[in-house]
Amino acid sequence: MKNTRDNPPEDDFEIRCPRLGHEISFSYCRSENKGLPCFKTLDCWHTYFKVEFFFSNRLTPEQMEQIFQKQTKPKILSLMELIEQAKKTKKKQS
Repeated sequence: MKNTRDNPPEDDFEIRCPRLGHEISFSYCRSENKGLPCFKTLDCWHTYFKVEFFFSNRLTPEQMEQIFQKQTKPKILSLMELIEQAKKTKKKQS
């Protein structure tokens, strides 16, 4: 069933954040990224209201793409890169 609600829920309504692991309101999600929305906001809130519509009326197309279309690295890849950096740093110090 498609959600037809145009506006976000009030701040007393919270959902579990998959990144933080606890309950948060939409107001946090819409500004946690240096004043911009979290990249997961569309995924997390789409069942509660028309979140993409909400942001498309408030952000530029460039901001929408930058925030929501940007591909993030898988955690394992980020960890491998950090390990390689640490190895290089250790070699330089030796």
